[in-house]
Amino acid sequence: MHAREAPLYSLVFPTYNPGPVLNRVWPQVSQFLRSEGSSWEVVFVCDGCTDDSPSRLTHLAHAFGDRMRVLQYAPNRGKGYAVRHGLAAARGRWRVFTDIDLAYGFDDVLRLAEALRKGADVAIASRLHPDSRMLLPPRLQGYAYRRHLQSLVFSQVVRLLLPVKQRDTQAGLKGISAAAAQLLLPHLKSEGFEFDCELLTACVRHSLVVAEVPVCVRYNDASSTTTMSSTGRMIAALWRIRKTWRPRPLFADEQRKKINPADRKRRKAA
Repeated sequence: MHAREAPLYSLVFPTYNPGPVLNRVWPQVSQFLRSEGSSWEVVFVCDGCTDDSPSRLTHLAHAFGDRMRVLQYAPNRGKGYAVRHGLAAARGRWRVFTDIDLAYGFDDVLRLAEALRKGADVAIASRLHPDSRMLLPPRLQGYAYRRHLQSLVFSQVVRLLLPVKQRDTQAGLKGISAAAAQLLLPHLKSEGFEFDCELLTACVRHSLVVAEVPVCVRYNDASSTTTMSSTGRMIAALWRIRKTWRPRPLFADEQRKKINPADRKRRKAA
C-alpha cells in the first residue's frame, strides 16, 4: 500500500500496560496483516501506558510501514477515550475496534467488517446471539457463569435507562463506518467502559443501522469482576448518557442526512 492510499479497513486496539499479553497476540496480529494484504491497517492506542509497550510496539510495527501505527499519550484516560482517539485517527472506510487480549479472533473481526461493508452503520459482537459460541478451560467455567449473570443484569439496567435494544452492549468487538464515525465522534464524550452504551444510544438518536454479529469468544484468563463501587459509577455514567442524549425534535432526522445517501446505496449494493 502506498503511503497516500487509504486502507479499506482499520483495526483499532485500545491498549493499557498489556504486559505478557502482547507476546501472545503479536504473532496473530502480524499474521493477520500479512494474510489480508493492503486492505487493512492496525492502530494501537497506548492509553497512558507506564510499561514498555509503546516502545516495543513502535519497534515491532516498523516492519509494516504505514499499515501499522502506534499512538500514545499521557496520562491514562480510559478505554472510551482510547477508542475515540483511535477511531478518529483511523483511515479506513470501515473501522473495527477490539480488546488487546484478542478474546475475539480474526474470523470474528472479518465477519463484523463484512456486516459494515454490507451497509450497517455500526456493527457489534453479540455473545447472546443464537449462533455465538464460547471457548474456555474448565477452570474458568465458574468465572464465565458469573460474568454472564452480571452481563444480563447490566443489560436490564441499560435498557431501563437508555433507548438501547441490544442485549449485549459490552462485548469487546465493535465497528463503525467512516461516515458514521464522522457524524458521531464529535458528540461522544464517554471516557470509560460506558462508551459502548453512549455509542449505541447515539445510534438510536441518529437512526443509524446497528447489526448484531455472532462471535466465538475465548476466555484465557479471568479479569476482575464488577464491584459495588464500579457498578455505582457505571450507573451514574449511564444516567449522564441518558441526560446528554435526550430526544430533541427533528435533531436525529436532520443529522441523519449528513451521511451521504449515495454512499449508503453503494454499500448496500456491494
